[in-house]
Amino acid sequence: MDTEKFMKLVEARFKHSRAVLSRKNEEYTRGGDKLHNFKRAGAMQGISAEKALIGMASKHIVSVFDLADDVERLDTIEPEYVEEKIGDAINYLLLLEALLCERYGWEVLE
Repeated sequence: MDTEKFMKLVEARFKHSRAVLSRKNEEYTRGGDKLHNFKRAGAMQGISAEKALIGMASKHIVSVFDLADDVERLDTIEPEYVEEKIGDAINYLLLLEALLCERYGWEVLE
């Protein structure tokens, strides 16, 4: 893949992730806190919000591993399936970064 096509893929991915995270905002935000679900899940389990997020994200990571298994078996894979699974994994990593920024008072990257 040449650089131009790769950068097009990156831009499309982040545009899609931005749209999904924005759409899910209403569903998961409570009291103005985008990270509410992870904090509440962590409190319920006696673990950090970060560990709770990793637990929730693990099902998405398993899907990515399964995707790689499908490739090895030469199964047909639909681009929409790849977009969903890769997008979910990326979004959870972005949410983890948000939790860490909040916990440590880091500035948001520019």
